[in-house]
Amino acid sequence: MLFSRIRGGTASGPAPGTGTKPATHRLARLLCALVLGAASAAAPIPSAAADPPPARPIPDWFGRGLVPGFVGGPHTPDPPAGTPPPQHPFMADSGANLMHGDSYESGTHAASGPLGIDPEVRSSAFAPIGGLCAAISFDSQGRIVTVCGSFKNFTLRLLDPVSLGQYAARTLPQRPSTLQALLTLDLSKIFTDTSGGAYFYLDHLDRAVLVDADQNLRVIRVDESGPAPVFVDDLVLPLAGHLAERDCFSFPDNLFPSGRCDAVTTVMPDWDGTYWWVSRLGIVGTVDPTSGEVQTIDLGEEIQNSVATAPDGVYILSDHAMYGFRRDAGGAPEIAWRETYERAVAPRPGQINLGSGTSPTLIGDDLVAIADGADPINVVFMNRDPNFGGERTLCTEPVFAAGRSATDNSLIGYGNSVVVENNYGYADFLTVVFGRTVTGGLAKVDLVDDGGGAFHCETAWTSSERSPSTVPKLSRGNGLVYIDTKAAGPGIVDAWYFTAIDWDTGDTVYKVLTGTGWNFDNLWAPMTVGPDGTGYAGVFNGLVSVTDQP
Repeated sequence: MLFSRIRGGTASGPAPGTGTKPATHRLARLLCALVLGAASAAAPIPSAAADPPPARPIPDWFGRGLVPGFVGGPHTPDPPAGTPPPQHPFMADSGANLMHGDSYESGTHAASGPLGIDPEVRSSAFAPIGGLCAAISFDSQGRIVTVCGSFKNFTLRLLDPVSLGQYAARTLPQRPSTLQALLTLDLSKIFTDTSGGAYFYLDHLDRAVLVDADQNLRVIRVDESGPAPVFVDDLVLPLAGHLAERDCFSFPDNLFPSGRCDAVTTVMPDWDGTYWWVSRLGIVGTVDPTSGEVQTIDLGEEIQNSVATAPDGVYILSDHAMYGFRRDAGGAPEIAWRETYERAVAPRPGQINLGSGTSPTLIGDDLVAIADGADPINVVFMNRDPNFGGERTLCTEPVFAAGRSATDNSLIGYGNSVVVENNYGYADFLTVVFGRTVTGGLAKVDLVDDGGGAFHCETAWTSSERSPSTVPKLSRGNGLVYIDTKAAGPGIVDAWYFTAIDWDTGDTVYKVLTGTGWNFDNLWAPMTVGPDGTGYAGVFNGLVSVTDQP
């Protein structure tokens, strides 16, 4: 997701030259030089009060005429059976409020997304290099609120959902990792950092809630009292003093930090409106929204992804265990239960650490699903009831091939099923250039109730589609799973497709070309279905939309 992850390893498909590592290093140096020059020279897109200026389309690279623009055919809507997550009282509408769709991190949207009827593709570029818009939410007027990342900084943006033109923008503080990467020519500093505001959410008052790179919890609203919309703060609360370690790179004061640089990755509300936040090094904190009081607990374990909240508690996945949390009588975070899972024995390309690469996905009243770090990885279903008296891990199911299995994206969870994607081999956008791609694959796993408190997991289907790094999404309105795919070649062509898969069968229904070249690499961003049924994909250079035509 959003300039936050990099892994070593190789990819499959036609490869240029005889060695990818030296070429990658040279290309990284070139990119850094271009960014340092171009970022300061690029003029921001202006804002307007009524109609935003037209979007600047993302440029294609080589090969558009060498690949099909559309494959497959239209889909007949077939909504799947299941119970949607409840509406969170302190968040915008479910499906429109954060990266994973809702507070259950279900990866689902209520609206019927594109069916493949003469689809139209639009795009908007937000930086000369980079500009990817990952977490996409929608305010009560249907406008897009998103955070877009480049090699320079993150920017909070207010966009038109049709034209993708910009109403307002606000630059967020630069992350220490960004400056360090540019000055040391080590892009891994950027891609392994999940902090800075990428995991934001939209609250019930249309305000963006995030923790910025200065470790300030900010509640930001759109002020429309003037000639043009602007973002203004409703709340700013410092959290840096509550973190484990803050020995962070800075120029020119701290060029060689010897300690660790902790940072807040995620903030979410519980069902009473209390803010919960987690840091990369394992601090779990609460913030009273009225008094501003901060209370914390230190897990001593790494947390790299988002958290899930439900009426029954807050759910956090570390690199060692799955946790159920609640607040104690004084409002402090308290562990209700802890369940370990199988970790990796060695790093693998496609995941940040030895633990799970997923956020916890809540299903129904009492289930939580994750993927573990085994080889091959397992889909794991657990009972999340804090008073559950049986074996909390209900079943595990291996997916994908041993030695070629990894995921660093949240699962889709609906009914008693999940869909998981194989990200093995994807490091960053340089991994899949010049016609190369990854192992790929998706799988749907069902939880089967055997009666008498016994369960087993069962793989319902597998797909060979190659989605290097997408956060997949399900349209509950039509039964399609949306992913961003890239096959090998042809030749050195890099063609990216907005792809729809049938939830029930795993069959590929259609694929529509969004563009060619690394500008259209999805780079860990989610697919999103807007309230009006438009499909969106964050891509390296900005944002792409897909709509059916009458």
